[in-house]
Amino acid sequence: MVGTSRKKTGQKNYKYRDYLGWQPPERWEIICGEAYAMTPGPDVDHQRILRDLGTQINVFLQGKACELFLAPFDLLIPAENEADEEVNTVLQPDAFVVCDPAKISRRGCRGAPDWVIEILSPSTAGRDQITKRRVYEKAGVKEYWIFSPSERLVFVYHLQNGKLILSEIYDETAKIAVSTLPGLTIDCSLVFPFVPPTLLKEPSELYA
Repeated sequence: MVGTSRKKTGQKNYKYRDYLGWQPPERWEIICGEAYAMTPGPDVDHQRILRDLGTQINVFLQGKACELFLAPFDLLIPAENEADEEVNTVLQPDAFVVCDPAKISRRGCRGAPDWVIEILSPSTAGRDQITKRRVYEKAGVKEYWIFSPSERLVFVYHLQNGKLILSEIYDETAKIAVSTLPGLTIDCSLVFPFVPPTLLKEPSELYA
């Protein structure tokens, strides 16, 4: 997710009803009542990863019950059975897959997706890897992937005994099976932006 660490000042416990009144171009997430800005927009590597990853997932899901959603699309994580307007955790993951159509409305998704994907930026790395991982864990997200564009790595977490446990770290050449979508394998070589090889130059003094 791309964003900044800036918080909205004012009241201490923001809810979805507040969020609905905030005007663009700024985008926000609310985590346990605290609002975090999500500006500026994604950079080019982030967009390329999201585009090419989404293509692989969407092709696989054609004709299946599960559905892929890309940011911006609201994900509400209720604490119990409160009305949508009272929910105080509202996220916008970069991508997520939901296999229960009852969770989807015109407004967004209410409840844990099956699979969540975040793409790191320097300003949000800690929030994605720690704070939001704990939210997804508590909500019951079965699988959580974090893409690091700078390191060209993918961190894959699976829910085990109520905890999202880091199962493996993959590089840009990996082919990763998605446990929540049997039969889908993500080819990372088609996801990470191409980097041309560096041309090696011999010292010019050799030819002096």
